[in-house]
Amino acid sequence: MDVPGRGHGDDIDPADQWVLNPDTGEYELRPPGASAEPPTVPGPRPAREAAEPAVPGARRAAGRAQRKAKKKRSTGKRILLWTGGTLAFVMVAGAAGVYLYLKHLDANITTTDTAGATSDSFSKDKAFNILVIGTDKRQGKGDSGYGDVGSVGHADTTILLHVAEDRSNATALSIPRDLITDIPPCPTRQRDGSLKTIQGTQGIRFNTSLGQLGRDPGCTVRTVKKLGEGLKVDHFMMADFNAVKTLTTAVGGVDVCLDHAVKDGKSHLDLPAGPSKIEGEQALAFVRTRYSWGNFGDLDRIKVQQQFLGALFRKMKSDSTLTSPGRLMDLAETATKALTVDKGIGHITTLKDVAMELKKVPPKNITFLTLPVRDNPADGKIHKTVVEDVAPARQIFAMIKDDVSFSEVKKRQKAQVAARLKGPRSAPGDVRVDLYNAGAPGGTAQTTLAWLQTEKGVTKSSQLGNAGTTQARTSLSYAPGQAAQARELAHLMGLPASALKPGRSETNAQGLPAMVLRLGADFKGPGIPVTGPAKGPDVQRQTADQVKCAS
Repeated sequence: MDVPGRGHGDDIDPADQWVLNPDTGEYELRPPGASAEPPTVPGPRPAREAAEPAVPGARRAAGRAQRKAKKKRSTGKRILLWTGGTLAFVMVAGAAGVYLYLKHLDANITTTDTAGATSDSFSKDKAFNILVIGTDKRQGKGDSGYGDVGSVGHADTTILLHVAEDRSNATALSIPRDLITDIPPCPTRQRDGSLKTIQGTQGIRFNTSLGQLGRDPGCTVRTVKKLGEGLKVDHFMMADFNAVKTLTTAVGGVDVCLDHAVKDGKSHLDLPAGPSKIEGEQALAFVRTRYSWGNFGDLDRIKVQQQFLGALFRKMKSDSTLTSPGRLMDLAETATKALTVDKGIGHITTLKDVAMELKKVPPKNITFLTLPVRDNPADGKIHKTVVEDVAPARQIFAMIKDDVSFSEVKKRQKAQVAARLKGPRSAPGDVRVDLYNAGAPGGTAQTTLAWLQTEKGVTKSSQLGNAGTTQARTSLSYAPGQAAQARELAHLMGLPASALKPGRSETNAQGLPAMVLRLGADFKGPGIPVTGPAKGPDVQRQTADQVKCAS
């Protein structure tokens, strides 16, 4: 065969077209017209080249092997590129889809500027209070049988939800709509961005804190703060009648129980005695009817609403809800459309954070109770309104301020709190603490500092002025290694065990860890013992895990 003619005929073995490149030590495809022999390179041949087969047959076999390996690598590379590219596309598309869906949910949420009545942000590390407001505004199909005709949306159902700092418990305090109270002056944000202060009103129904005279949810928040004597309300959530229908449908119905069969012509509630699953119109009828429970009044209706909310919370935490992607998406869609919230929690990611923190609380440790009230003497024989039962109401608000639980789970924790005062104590000279005024009378921090240093020997103490926020109760925060110091300071100042807050310290001006003493509104002065949290009043309560039959 004419070797110089190879590469020009159809019967030429392609393997002979591969030649060794002495520079790389690899076989490469010979350009058309090039000599089949490897190019001559001056100087000594590389060792690898010397080892290559010199005869055409051997070179042909080596070329086939090399080509096969190259083909395998090439095929594998194509597969890798294809699958990698596809995976990247799916990931990008998925991320974009999630982003767009979150933006969609964000757009569902309605927010209200409370003009400073609520917090600008949500903290996952602290106890928080959310005011949940249900209005009597008629929106949505089927709502015409409920509420006042033409209502601007009064505070028909109001619940103050307190979630403990350690997430072990929560308290849901219902505030009767017919409570006679004082509504303070209320700054409201207008559509043009300006502020308008709505005048306060004394001795009026609580439900008029919303809607009346153009009052917004911030006015209801301010009313609750006044009622609770400075109680902090971090955020609010508001929904109308339609939310009950859509939320119960989104979770696939809520299980309730009736002590007796009900067929109410006013609300159209029609259920047999015993257990039932309700959603939509029947769910709304269940929480709105007044003439099927107890003495036909609002207080008995509140008890039924609390039972319903407990059942709804259990259903939302159940496997049938949490393991169903479709149901969770329906719930997210429904909840974001149903809610009006303050700007501090006005994003889906923040609402998710709120939900996740609440999810940590076991249903058995969520306590429902109603603000203690009594009949309004001004009503005479026909009792239409109620007034606050001051003594037990003050106790409840004090417990919420102090993050004290109403649930039985706290028995062990109360023992742990009491144990904070038991154990070794540091010498006064070893106690390192920073003092702040957080609601005590002006100048108290400075006088307390002087008292500690001169009379008690706590020389490693500093006074740093106002804390920037106020709190009802004095607190002492300390790191784990400062427990002995905390016990000594509590002993010197007469602080209760509940004032000691294990957790964090801060770095003082000398760069050393110092405890943080915040003198609250309960602090009367150095040397005057601070009383502990109020004992829980004897009021009717129920927890979210209890299944009770409405009666």
